[in-house]
Amino acid sequence: MPNDLPIRKIIHVDMDAFYASVEQLDNPELRGKPIAVGGGGKRGVISAASYEARKFGVKSAMSGRLAEKLCPELIFVRTNFDRYKEVSQKIRKIFHEYTDLVEPLSLDEAYLDVTQNKIGMPSASIIAQEIRKRIFDETGLTASAGISINKFVAKVASDYNKPNGQKTVNPEDVLQFLKELDIRKFYGVGKVTAEKMYQKGIFTGKDLKSKSLEYLIENFGKSGSYYYYIIRGIHDSVVKPNRIRKSLAAERTFSENLSSEIFMLEKVELIAEEVARRLAKSKVSGKTITLKIKYSDFTLQTRSKTLPYFVCDKSIILETAKDLLYQDKLNNSVRLLGISLSNLNTEDAKKKPEKKFENPISVQLKFEF
Repeated sequence: MPNDLPIRKIIHVDMDAFYASVEQLDNPELRGKPIAVGGGGKRGVISAASYEARKFGVKSAMSGRLAEKLCPELIFVRTNFDRYKEVSQKIRKIFHEYTDLVEPLSLDEAYLDVTQNKIGMPSASIIAQEIRKRIFDETGLTASAGISINKFVAKVASDYNKPNGQKTVNPEDVLQFLKELDIRKFYGVGKVTAEKMYQKGIFTGKDLKSKSLEYLIENFGKSGSYYYYIIRGIHDSVVKPNRIRKSLAAERTFSENLSSEIFMLEKVELIAEEVARRLAKSKVSGKTITLKIKYSDFTLQTRSKTLPYFVCDKSIILETAKDLLYQDKLNNSVRLLGISLSNLNTEDAKKKPEKKFENPISVQLKFEF
């Protein structure tokens, strides 16, 4: 291994069906039953599903109507983000008792770097077990964990023994673990990319590793180099306790499809107002304004414009969003509109590119996991 490519002890903790589990915790009559958080009504979209519902194929981002067809006994529960945040804060407090290097990805998952930790425990696997036990004892909820040498492998591993389990991928096992993995299990490989890889005969990590860097860049663009290095166990992104916000957004799903831009203007104004409110609360501004349009057939379209200056004012956001709305003819009637600001003034424009390494990972048997 190159001397400047460190071996770290990274834990990825992922709560099990978090929103749904909180609802079942707070409402005993829901325990053991298939429930969906959100998704109620004609136009609802599911935010989370309990494991009992997942057995029927119900999952997040699915329309409530389809979910109900798959599971006629499905119980819809309204989202309660204040409650989810409250529980999430308790969980993060537990994390910080072990390390200050905690990078939350959302309310229900986070990376922890425990290479050097507050309790002086050399085994990251034991720390993960202890954290999961404490989460259960103090909140009544279960969590799964992945433990390995970097963020990528740890995240993939956390999904391996869900729910309420954990998996450790030791340094000497990383290459074999990735080699045998289905390409759909790779974090960062979405459904569309997986289909493209299948078409090119890439089904497993072994197939991916057989492709050259040049081939992957040619066929997958900038992501090609990412795929080339992760399959070799190389992912040198550190755990960042203070993650930089990269965008801020708001969106609305309508009770009835809208077929004319004129009918959408009122909705766009309300969304722009919400975005401006969130920008003010976060004390940030942005240069790139994006209008998100989801049509009645669920196809998605985005239209963006980058301004020469940072903005947070509702009127500028609204006028830009209107221009984007009228920029092209709509493809169909619209079920959802959203506005986001990116290229925020919180971002460090002078970030140094991550250093890449040609050498595959080597075995370090004395490094206790």
